Amino acid sequence: MQSVGKILKNFNPTKDKYISRDFQSYGIWLAEEMEDYKNRGMWIKLAKTNHRAILERALSFVKDSTVDNKIALFLWKMKQLKNEKNNTK
Repeated sequence: MQSVGKILKNFNPTKDKYISRDFQSYGIWLAEEMEDYKNRGMWIKLAKTNHRAILERALSFVKDSTVDNKIALFLWKMKQLKNEKNNTK
C-alpha cells in the first residue's frame, strides 16, 4: 500500500490535471485496487466522506479474503466498521 507522500510524489500535474486533491488521488487508487475503474466516482466520494483508516481496514479485509464480489464485501465491511466506531462513542 502506498503512503500519501508517495502518491503525492508520483503526482504529475500535466498527466493528472483533473486530480487536484488528495482524496481524489486516493479514490482513484482505491478503484484500481478494487479493479472497478468504471465506478471511480463512487470511490472518490467514499475517500472524501469517510475516514481513511476505515477504508484501509476494509481494503485489507477484502484483500485477505477470496470472494467473487469484492466490492460488496468492501462496502459491507466499511459499514460494519463505521457502526462499530459510532457505537464506541
